[in-house]
Amino acid sequence: QLQIVESGGALVQPGGSLRLSCAAPTAHFGGYDIGWFRQAPGKEREVVSCIRHSGTTEYVDSVKGRFTISRENAKNTVYLHMDNLKPEDTARYFCHYACTLHVATMYNYWGPGTQVTVSS
Repeated sequence: QLQIVESGGALVQPGGSLRLSCAAPTAHFGGYDIGWFRQAPGKEREVVSCIRHSGTTEYVDSVKGRFTISRENAKNTVYLHMDNLKPEDTARYFCHYACTLHVATMYNYWGPGTQVTVSS
């Protein structure tokens, strides 16, 4: 049964930092591409970043230079370190076994997500 748990979200001031964690208790975790997605109120869910099983990383333009994705396969965990947070980063953040929304949606499952709010 698919299971994903996101954590680390919080209320933070503009310019602040957070580290999100994505725990995925599955066998062969190291063989999966893992993506971080976010959804702001009234907006569609969008991909933010992805780390391939090879270690290659990808970022949406709006977070390049501010966010860093990494993985620790021994702990079945992917992290998203976010620096210089902006109010427009406010959203609920989700991770998934995919780097595109199309593929993630095919699983017909999303974890609970974790809320990031950037406000003074």
